[in-house]
Amino acid sequence: MTSSTINNEKSSLVLLKAYQFGDDAAFSELYSMYVQTMLNYGRCITSDVELIKDCIQDVFVKMLDRRDSLKITSVSSYLIVSLRNRLLDEFRKASYNNVTDLDRATNMRMSDDVEKAYLDAENERLGHAKIVYLLNALTPRQREAFQLYYLDERKYDEICGIMNMNYHSVRNLVHRGMIKLRTAAV
Repeated sequence: MTSSTINNEKSSLVLLKAYQFGDDAAFSELYSMYVQTMLNYGRCITSDVELIKDCIQDVFVKMLDRRDSLKITSVSSYLIVSLRNRLLDEFRKASYNNVTDLDRATNMRMSDDVEKAYLDAENERLGHAKIVYLLNALTPRQREAFQLYYLDERKYDEICGIMNMNYHSVRNLVHRGMIKLRTAAV
């Protein structure tokens, strides 16, 4: 974990304690602190952003309901694991197919230079196609491990807890995923 991640974890534990002692503003700060991280993590599991937002809200509502009984030692891990479990519950309910797609929407820009706009859009489309191709080479579990390790900068021990896997399995998952990406990128 980086020093900023450690500092965030310490300040989030302070905010959680303040919330448990009746400071509702502390709860709002916790939400603001983690909502984007949770949204990013949810996107590695599903492309349904509205479902992710609903599940994030459910996680925080559950925290509201359990103000007095929360026994949390790592707020970020608690929130990520809770979001993951909530999403899995929704997938089970709806027999949802857990395939991660990249957002297909491209960022449309107004431009006076039509040729430049076309070339930019084509380069962006090719870049997205390359990313989709590379990500499709990975299994959903490998994509999830990559999100946690490389984007969220979590240690293998934390990933083990979140994904409910042992240490060596997580390392192998990331290692084999990297090998797949390298061979697919060639």
